[in-house]
Amino acid sequence: MNGEQAPPRRRVPWGRILDGVALALILFALWRLFVAPRFLNAPGAYPAPRVAFARLDGGAPFTIASAHGRVLFLDFFATWCTPCRAELPFIQSWERAHPHALVVPVDVGEPIAVVRRFALAHTMRHVVLDPEELSRGFFQVLGFPTIVTIDPQGNIRATWTGFNPAIGLAMSHAVHDLTKKR
Repeated sequence: MNGEQAPPRRRVPWGRILDGVALALILFALWRLFVAPRFLNAPGAYPAPRVAFARLDGGAPFTIASAHGRVLFLDFFATWCTPCRAELPFIQSWERAHPHALVVPVDVGEPIAVVRRFALAHTMRHVVLDPEELSRGFFQVLGFPTIVTIDPQGNIRATWTGFNPAIGLAMSHAVHDLTKKR
């Protein structure tokens, strides 16, 4: 072998790769917390559709107009949705701490018996039903969970899709911005 040495193997810089991933996650979290919520005051707000959802408890149908004067969060979910289950405790905790806002969980496309068992197991309140999945078109629900923010005047101001462990912060920011005196 003529005394030649094999070139040294290049090592994969795993530390730098992990640093890059961590930085990307931090930047995404900062965007979700501080930049994305600024869209609440965008002039692109539009009136929420006039829909009525049957209540799981059998009461009078829920309408957006019945929440007039309060910030309303429609939390579109499905019982089979793992991210919905993961986000649920964050939303319930926020709801208990902010009784001046209204959080309405909307089950999309499932049988009432399934929803009833799920709601009971997770002590959910104010659950309404969308068995025909009309909300997918009316509210542009493209995935679960999706939270639609409606201002006190009945206009859609923000939509958040996907699991967000900081959802409470985003909801608090929305309530603050949408209820402050102009």
